[in-house]
Amino acid sequence: MLMMMAPYAAGSTDYEVSFLVVAGGGGGGGGSGSGGGGGGYRSSWNSENSGRDSSAQAAAIMAVGTEYTITVGNGGSGGGGSANGSQGGSSSISGTDFTTITTVGGGAGKNSGQGGTGGCGGGDAHNGSGGGDGTTAEGQDGGSGANGGAHGYPGAGGGGARYEGDPIHSSSNGGAPGSGGVGQTSTINGSTVRAGGGGGGSTASHSPGTGRNGGGNGSTSNHGGSASDNSGSGGGGGAGWPSAKNGGSGGSGVVILRMATAKYSGTQSGGSVSTDGSDTIIVYNSSGSYTG
Repeated sequence: MLMMMAPYAAGSTDYEVSFLVVAGGGGGGGGSGSGGGGGGYRSSWNSENSGRDSSAQAAAIMAVGTEYTITVGNGGSGGGGSANGSQGGSSSISGTDFTTITTVGGGAGKNSGQGGTGGCGGGDAHNGSGGGDGTTAEGQDGGSGANGGAHGYPGAGGGGARYEGDPIHSSSNGGAPGSGGVGQTSTINGSTVRAGGGGGGSTASHSPGTGRNGGGNGSTSNHGGSASDNSGSGGGGGAGWPSAKNGGSGGSGVVILRMATAKYSGTQSGGSVSTDGSDTIIVYNSSGSYTG
């Protein structure tokens, strides 16, 4: 035990750990569906913003010898045919005598109606009901809609951690689908943008909505694109012509811890460990644990 305690200052029982916690992205809606929203995004690293361009959060304080559970949310499934997508799963860090750090899963893309609420909101599905609401300090709202015309009913883009999803662009042939909102940038383990929104799908003869930062592209002729694993981004909306196509799945989330190597306990499961200068970084692409 004395050898394990040696890296810590005498009498020290807790220490600061910087974190990035990104939830799973929402699935895209089927059949001219809207894009799924990105997963909720919270960061304490290097004064970098959390979602919705809110301020960086305070570092986590972890206690020596305490085990912390790391949960990485799955991406939401895309809507089949003419169905709505599903919300992404939450990501979190939790432990005894520790205030749990949780992010909300990305809002679902829809086949019809208002986009799903979530960390970032899902896009409106072509009837003017509005984009889904994002969560304060985690992500932006989904894109808004407009009533579809005779030639097509497009979907709006899902919200991203930094910017709202693009709205449906009204026109005489039903409007062009919206692209997903841009996510938030972190340098906690290299510069990466995560939690972008998925692009909207359509039946009209327009270019499909673009997915952002690993988010799935919408489609005007096929199934919506699925988001990249561990991007926390939303899935793309499926096409509605000549038949209703499936929406794409949202991307799973990620949890990253960064601490002084002198404080790192060496006890973790499920993560990938690396060093950068005097710091140790643990990237959890799936659920695991860390013991302080």
